[in-house]
Formats: sequence, structure tokens, C-alpha cells
Amino acid sequence: MKTVTVSAEQGQELEEIETDLLSTLTTFFNLIVWNDNVNTFEWVIETLIEICGHTPEQAEQCAYIIHYQGKYAVKQGDYEMLKPMREAIIDRGINATIEEMVEK
Repeated sequence: MKTVTVSAEQGQELEEIETDLLSTLTTFFNLIVWNDNVNTFEWVIETLIEICGHTPEQAEQCAYIIHYQGKYAVKQGDYEMLKPMREAIIDRGINATIEEMVEK
């Protein structure tokens, strides 16, 4: 960690350090929807539109990926934003989890 003594002339450097620290402390998560043999494409698409705010085209593409790959990260964000979405999806009978994003 870099320590900087800040004066009026060094304001630019302070802003860069704070930005770096913020990006280091922010953790993002994926909202994963899992495939099953119960829910229809239409129901999954409707759910993604209503709960996640997807366009019909986005929702349809996600539904196909979920079907053929077994799961798909339909939304990314912080945990507090994704948690109510996950609960609403589960309330509709669709399996969903939240997983921390892993940097590669």
C-alpha cells in the first residue's frame, strides 16, 4: 500500500490512489440461473424480463444458454443488488445462486 502526504498541489495523485483502493475493495458477484426439466422457456424468459430487467432478446438468449450449458450468469453486480433478484427467481420455482466472480 502506498502512503502519500497530500498537499493542494498533489490532489491529482490522491484521487488516483482512492480510485485504486475502491476498485480493490469492490467485490462483484454473478447471479446464476440453473437448468431444470420443469420450467418452460417462456417462464424463464418472462422471469428474466420481469426480475432482471432483460430485454426479450437478452432473456431468450440467456434461456438458450441455460438450457444447453446447464447454467448461466444472467446478471452481475454487488451481492446486495443480486440477493432480492435471486429470491424472486427462486419464488418462481427456478433454481438460482449467487457466486463470487473469480478473476482469471
